[in-house]
Amino acid sequence: MVKGYKHGNENSSKNGKKSDRRQYFKDHADFAVPMILGNLLQQVYNIADTMVVGRFLGAEALAAVGSAYTLMTFLTSVTIGLCMGSGAVFSIAYGAGNEQELKKSMWVSFLFVGAVTVLMNVAVFIWTEPVLHLLRIPKEVYPLMYTYIRIIFAGIMFTFLYNYFSCLLRAIGNSVVPLWFLAVSSVLNIILDIWFVAGMNRGVGGTAEATVIAQAVSGIGIAGYTIWKVPFLRLKKEHMHMERETLNRVVQYSMLTCAQQSVMNFGILMIQGLVNSFGTVIMAAFAVAVKIDTLAYMPAQEFGNAFSLFISQNYGAKRYDRIRKASGLAVKVSAGFCVAVSVLVWIFAAPLIRIFLSGAEPEIVCAGVHYLHIEGAFYWGIGCLFLLYGLYRGIERPVMSLILTALSLGTRVALAYLFAPMPQFGVSAIWWAIPVGWILADLAGFLYYKRIRNRLGAQHD
Repeated sequence: MVKGYKHGNENSSKNGKKSDRRQYFKDHADFAVPMILGNLLQQVYNIADTMVVGRFLGAEALAAVGSAYTLMTFLTSVTIGLCMGSGAVFSIAYGAGNEQELKKSMWVSFLFVGAVTVLMNVAVFIWTEPVLHLLRIPKEVYPLMYTYIRIIFAGIMFTFLYNYFSCLLRAIGNSVVPLWFLAVSSVLNIILDIWFVAGMNRGVGGTAEATVIAQAVSGIGIAGYTIWKVPFLRLKKEHMHMERETLNRVVQYSMLTCAQQSVMNFGILMIQGLVNSFGTVIMAAFAVAVKIDTLAYMPAQEFGNAFSLFISQNYGAKRYDRIRKASGLAVKVSAGFCVAVSVLVWIFAAPLIRIFLSGAEPEIVCAGVHYLHIEGAFYWGIGCLFLLYGLYRGIERPVMSLILTALSLGTRVALAYLFAPMPQFGVSAIWWAIPVGWILADLAGFLYYKRIRNRLGAQHD
């Protein structure tokens, strides 16, 4: 088997607690760092598109790609959420040493998530126009966004392949290989972006084509690697059948995690629709600022995902003591990182915005800085929330992750739609609604954990 997190005996000496903390941090960091770097490279796809579009195609194209990114994130979150949920099933089976259950889950998950992805792809092509009308896309932006969306979703199956096999490899402790394939595809995406847009004048469609080709390389590449280079994961005929118990388990985990991801991104999509009503300048500023702040708190997100796998493996191995001890340390590390990043983003907000623009464009810069100075001051809120999501997925309470997501996004959407139309608040209400939602969800998540902490695994301890 591929080596995952350690489940060894705890240090019983007087320095045991310090040793435990160091070991937890080392185990977690060894696994989390490649995931963080991988997500960093994932963001390069989107940042490269945004930067090339902003510098070569202007504000309208920038607004189109930014708004399309929000819609794309919502729709692909279905596939990614299903893969993440399946990854929790894989990780628990691997932690428990149940090879048969792991492989049966792999087969069921591949068919289930693949089928959902195909159906979603068909739906996107049928209902592209009605969705864009619902998002209140300005007339000058509409054709650009339509072109971008149609091309991007032609390659959605490559997104499925990459996320399925990367979640599988991470579940068994291999977070390095997904990083390498993502690195190659990210570099390829940047090269093709510049070539198609600046060299061949293919416009917004060129940026989408570059992304699809790069995603194909990562998706097909990681699938081939897993099949040929990891013999432990090869399926036999005996694993390729549907068992009701396995199907129910995969569907339960996958659908709940998918619901969590989809609710989160649907809320963001609703916010995007409200942002669009403020015009092209605000749309362009939001497009750029979202890229910056996604990149800023992305390490905290992947730290949370790695934490989830740490929890899953130890939960499967019935090491509840490690779960309880590691949780406090994870919060301190994530919150400390997020505070440091908030300071940097606050100081360098304007220069960061200008990186994506071809000229001075002071209105866009001012609007983007306004967003980052409000929302960016509270990255610790989303950092803690990512850990809570990971914790509850890992201890077989994915419903709680969904509840926290609904609370965070529900608060955000309700406050934004209530106060943004008022002249005295305007777009500022949208920006302030985001951290308020994070903080309320954090409070609920920590209170629930305090309630169950001492009971966690008590029936097995």
